Amino acid sequence: MAKVRALVLEKQHELGLREIDLPLEVGPGMVRIAIHTVGVCGSDVHYYTHGRIGPFVVDAPMVLGHEAAGTVVEVGAGVSHLKVGDRVCMEPGIPDPNSRASRLGMYNVDPAVRFWATPPIHGVLTAEVIHPANYTFKLPDHVSFAEGAMVEPFAVGMQAASKARIAPGDTAVVLGAGPIGTMVALAALAGGCARVIVADLAQPKLDIAAQYQGIIPVNIRETNLIEKVGELTEGWGADVVFECSGSPRAWETIMDLPRPGGCIVVVGLPVEPTKVDIAAASTKELRIENVFRYAHQYDRAIALIASGKVDLKPLISETFAFEDSKAAFDRAVEARPDDVKLQIRVAS
Repeated sequence: MAKVRALVLEKQHELGLREIDLPLEVGPGMVRIAIHTVGVCGSDVHYYTHGRIGPFVVDAPMVLGHEAAGTVVEVGAGVSHLKVGDRVCMEPGIPDPNSRASRLGMYNVDPAVRFWATPPIHGVLTAEVIHPANYTFKLPDHVSFAEGAMVEPFAVGMQAASKARIAPGDTAVVLGAGPIGTMVALAALAGGCARVIVADLAQPKLDIAAQYQGIIPVNIRETNLIEKVGELTEGWGADVVFECSGSPRAWETIMDLPRPGGCIVVVGLPVEPTKVDIAAASTKELRIENVFRYAHQYDRAIALIASGKVDLKPLISETFAFEDSKAAFDRAVEARPDDVKLQIRVAS
């Protein structure tokens, strides 16, 4: 263990920069990474404001942050695909490789997964971290650290698009234009959708999403979404609906959006049990898929960003210095309608 400066959530509503003991010894199959950029995620903010997410409770000081990119500064024995100086991003969830879920390829739902900034696992808002090389991915030279730190939320979008089984030319609806909703929309377009209707209450977020070709913004304060989808699809409905808002109210009318035989992909997580109209889903033979984080998506996400087919840079609203980390979180708590992704630059 070594004493290092980090952004520590002491308990609900109490956050600050201080020294804390963290492991920095590089074992076999591991790499040590100097952190450059870390994104502020909604889950980090939720731990700050609520002190828990479901069964995960902050009952001891915890370092925040899990969307990260940096530079390899030390390589452990047995690591051959990475070297000192490589610019990388890191998948934050480490499963038990021998678990049944991992053997099925569904390592993201392994109950034993250790995920950065999920109690009791420390996150990465600190100068250096140790991480398994197999979950560390090299960034192409023309992909910035800021973009590398966006791979983690974009991987959620990739997982959602994969679960949807998009066919070329599909029409999709995304409910919620927050960071994940916009990432899902971009992944759906990259996956073959001809157009994506993005619905939200906040016009500034819709304006940001509308910068991308193929996205049709719908402000549901002003426009009836069901009627709009019917108008655009000649009454047939969308091929895929991505629920990214996490609002229970979305489920009151969601079955009216997809076409017969269409698909609903659940990305947003309501904080309470939510009523679902099973009869409406049954009469349309709708397929309902669920997303929990991601699996096998990092290399594909990096490839899409590197190709130029997905540009995440317009989604970065502001970057804060490491010393201003608490200010970054307080800004995130404000939930400004024109903010999509806030980032913290750890490297000096």
